[in-house]
Amino acid sequence: MMDSHCVGESEGLTFYIARPKDYDDVMAISQDIYEGNDYLPHRYHFWMTEPDRLVFIARRVSKLVALESSLIVDGGETVVVEGLRVCPSERGRGLAGVIQRFVDGYLKKTYPSLKKKRITRQNVPGAENMANFTFLARRAVLSLHGNSESLDDFVTYLMGKLDASDGSNTRHPLVTGQIKQNALMPVLLDPELPSRLQLPGGAIIQDWQPLKIIESNFEILARQNLSWFVDGFIEKPLFVSFHTPPYPVPLNGGSVRLNIDMFGTDVSQAKRALTAHLNTVKGEIKCAVVIHIFMHQSLWEDLRQFCEGHDGVKQWREYWEQLFLERDI
Repeated sequence: MMDSHCVGESEGLTFYIARPKDYDDVMAISQDIYEGNDYLPHRYHFWMTEPDRLVFIARRVSKLVALESSLIVDGGETVVVEGLRVCPSERGRGLAGVIQRFVDGYLKKTYPSLKKKRITRQNVPGAENMANFTFLARRAVLSLHGNSESLDDFVTYLMGKLDASDGSNTRHPLVTGQIKQNALMPVLLDPELPSRLQLPGGAIIQDWQPLKIIESNFEILARQNLSWFVDGFIEKPLFVSFHTPPYPVPLNGGSVRLNIDMFGTDVSQAKRALTAHLNTVKGEIKCAVVIHIFMHQSLWEDLRQFCEGHDGVKQWREYWEQLFLERDI
């Protein structure tokens, strides 16, 4: 009798909807992914029960060889692809294309309203993988690394820099502080917000997950328990940011990852927001931490200089970018 979680076969592979019991097999093909920054060990079990998400695995005979996750967003019109990975021994053989073709076909049958497929990448895909994709936007990323002992002092160090510069830059009020997402709904639904904040591709990107600013997507954001900060112009903000709660990653035998997403181009607000986010989470972090700050390209060099000079928290990677791509499905 066929496994009830089996959803089809194609090109020598059998495809299944992933289950909690597949966790160890998935981790076995995930070694050294994202330079130790892989989110999947932490998120896999949450994905198993998340609404409107399907996680597909591919097996060759009994061996798990590939995975792709699909989240239906934008009121059923868009699928966001995440977590795509192939077993190391099978890479370079076109398996990523096989699982993507199968999943695209399955989703089109299951969700007839789907129109678009969206992905975010940290590198430029090859010409074959770029076929039919439209480039929507890019964000600069500043990556820092430190430990729990140095993070508190680093926040104090940044606060000192802010105090020293406040007298020369008083154009905008300080970041007002942490705000509940439901209080932000009218602000986020303002049709002028995307242009005012220069949102990438007109979307809010939360930890690699691009979402149109429509009411049906707010539930997806609310699941992440985000901490939001907004500048002093609360009804017409010029800067909005949030961070995802720190989560464990395999880096250096066990670290935590903190992702901060910034929207807007005001440098002074970016510095204040970064300091506020780090000050909020410093007490939660008990080990080594890698911090990724996603931002408009124009902010990167100023934030790099703002963060440099501390002995305990240092730049972890050179300048890199997050790319946002889309195609019809």
